[in-house]
Amino acid sequence: MFARFPAPALLIAMLFLNPGPNSGLEGAETPGKKPHIVVILADDLGSHDVGWRGSEIRTPNLDALAASGATLDQFYVQPVCSPTRAALMTGRYPFRYGFQTGVVRPWANYGLPLEERMLPLALREAGYETAIVGKWHLGHFQPEYLPTRRGFEHQYGHYNGALDYFTHIRDGGFDWHRNDQVNRDEGYSTELIGREASRLIRERDKNRPLFLYVPFNGVHSPYQVPEEYSKRYPQFKGQRQTYAGMVTAMDDAVGEITAALKTAGILDNTLVLFSSDNGGPAPKRITSNGPLRAGKATVYEGGVRVCAFAAWPGHIPAGSSVQTPIHISDWYPTLLKVAGASEAQPLPVDGRDVLPVLTSGAKSTRTEIVVNAAPNRGAIRVGDWKLVIGGDIADSEEGDTPAPAKPAAKGVTVELFDLAKDPGEKTNLAESQPEQVRKLRETYDRLAAEAVTPKSGPKPKGFQSPAVWGEAGSL
Repeated sequence: MFARFPAPALLIAMLFLNPGPNSGLEGAETPGKKPHIVVILADDLGSHDVGWRGSEIRTPNLDALAASGATLDQFYVQPVCSPTRAALMTGRYPFRYGFQTGVVRPWANYGLPLEERMLPLALREAGYETAIVGKWHLGHFQPEYLPTRRGFEHQYGHYNGALDYFTHIRDGGFDWHRNDQVNRDEGYSTELIGREASRLIRERDKNRPLFLYVPFNGVHSPYQVPEEYSKRYPQFKGQRQTYAGMVTAMDDAVGEITAALKTAGILDNTLVLFSSDNGGPAPKRITSNGPLRAGKATVYEGGVRVCAFAAWPGHIPAGSSVQTPIHISDWYPTLLKVAGASEAQPLPVDGRDVLPVLTSGAKSTRTEIVVNAAPNRGAIRVGDWKLVIGGDIADSEEGDTPAPAKPAAKGVTVELFDLAKDPGEKTNLAESQPEQVRKLRETYDRLAAEAVTPKSGPKPKGFQSPAVWGEAGSL
């Protein structure tokens, strides 16, 4: 179940994460306290655009954190942004509440349904101080859908995706907020997010554990970065060069967060989770998903199997790698267990507690992963087998609107892959393995029948962007 990091990488992590006796720490916490939890989410990061996977793009801070815990080599998310965030916050597949296609657009008159029990609220009930710093992307059309109404005590950042990194404007509307009120802080958004997250660590309530959710808008388009970063990659050209600089800028912000945890003396009692929200877009041109097929907005491995790690000193073995398939919805029940939060749910959870998988290599209780279930397209993984339905039908590259669905008759393609032998999904075994197709299709159809109608839709005619996104009456 576990593999080990090379010794040099592990040594670097130990030097980076374990301060010496004269480090000026606030003081280590007493054993037995509930751990702090930091969840870091990158946006549109290619699965092989990190140092620990051999990239030319330098990510020393992420590499050190990864080496201090376990890399998650078969970690699954959703094909685009909002659905992944929804699965993380609810522990439930997005098809259960209409989030299986596209993203929450700026003009959307919906958000993550209010009946969903959200992770920050559950952790707050368990005594945690809760904060989000970065991209929300789960709805802002009414005040009830804003982060501070969904369990977060502190909010800083933006509601929409794809905003300008320097002006903080999306489609003509300003989108930067603190505690769900307009905020005019100036600067490059990735740096602002790292700075604010570090401030919250320093100024946290010392009597409560901290849940800090840091969903960067980096490295999503538009491709923008201070010139000093892109200059570090003369071997790249065009958008690939800018993107590489954006990845390193995000890594620097992660380093600032890690340094704040060390200085506060709480790193050894902090569970740090990291992943991208989907695979990289425009693979081989801008991003790299390595040998995986396709990228963002598809249900192929390059769209949904991303780089990820989990680090928790003394609990998750340093320098290990976990080969068990894990879905981002698994973080919900896992974190409830870690936090000692109530597991009583108004709605059934799809995620599984994977803490034993991370800490001791135990077998997961998950029997399948529904990669997605959208009209006429989706995918499911059971064991090493993966069934892809309508794989040639995808959301647009930005994940804004679904491509026109084919008629639900003969035109929908069906593909079967053995991921143990073919992680790049090159060989379709559907014709030679009809019994496997039948078994997986039966399981998929049973679960897909539980899907509700997708909420995404086109931009309303005559829509005008507000001056500030999310203000009362702006939609």
